[in-house]
Amino acid sequence: MIFPETKAFVRFLILSCAVLFTAESGLAQESSSKSVANSAPNEVATAGGPSAALKAVLSAACSQNQTEFVRFLTARNKEAFSRMTPVARIALMKRFVLLNQPGKPSASANPMELREVTDTTGASVHQVTMGLVREDGEWKLLSLGVLFLDLPALEVEWDAEQMDAAEESALEAVKKVALAVEAYRNKYSHLPESLAKLGPPLHGAANGEAAGLVDSDLANGIKNGYGIRYVVVGASTLGAPAKYEVAATPQQYGRTGLRSFFRDSSGGLHAADRQGAVGGVADPKVE
Repeated sequence: MIFPETKAFVRFLILSCAVLFTAESGLAQESSSKSVANSAPNEVATAGGPSAALKAVLSAACSQNQTEFVRFLTARNKEAFSRMTPVARIALMKRFVLLNQPGKPSASANPMELREVTDTTGASVHQVTMGLVREDGEWKLLSLGVLFLDLPALEVEWDAEQMDAAEESALEAVKKVALAVEAYRNKYSHLPESLAKLGPPLHGAANGEAAGLVDSDLANGIKNGYGIRYVVVGASTLGAPAKYEVAATPQQYGRTGLRSFFRDSSGGLHAADRQGAVGGVADPKVE
């Protein structure tokens, strides 16, 4: 088969890289692409070479820095990454470095180590093989081990793997909002008018406008691919008789979740597949 874009084919490098990444191996890979450097020295200098790109992307994946990590995705994969749930994005970066928790790469280049934060013996150091390709004058990720990195094809599958965790997180979010509402009522003698009233203050001590009872995501009505809704039932928010409802619905039905969750005004919890619609008191109860 003849490839029409021969230069792009020549620029494709498979870099065998240990998460213990040595300067010598990086220099060897850069020298193997000398013909590319001679034909486009400014491009390689701008991107810092394949070893620098590989070091940077591994560091970003290790520290679970989404902003930095996305810089090394191809345009097609970058767009798909933006559609993935926050949980799925973190899971993808974990796959790159095989770490469960954010790691801390050493600043030295010889060797560069990516490992668990608490690992002082090197027991969690892993080896990975990555493929890089030139796109618009910069090195971008193309493969991880034997897996071709095609996020548009993989994102649905990976989101499905995370769906159970996302649904569990949504149910916990409903419970957490209810606890925060009750804590707010006990302190201020009335219900909060909105979720924003439960969020952290921008500065200073917590108060009735920002009680600091939930994180900023919940205060904005989102949690791991679910939209969170809080509604006061009745015309008044004053006193113990006032009631409220809390609902969690998948932001992208079929990808971020299937079930909708609902806390009724009496405190009962319900869940059902509502095709992305808000749940209700008629849905089956859950614990």
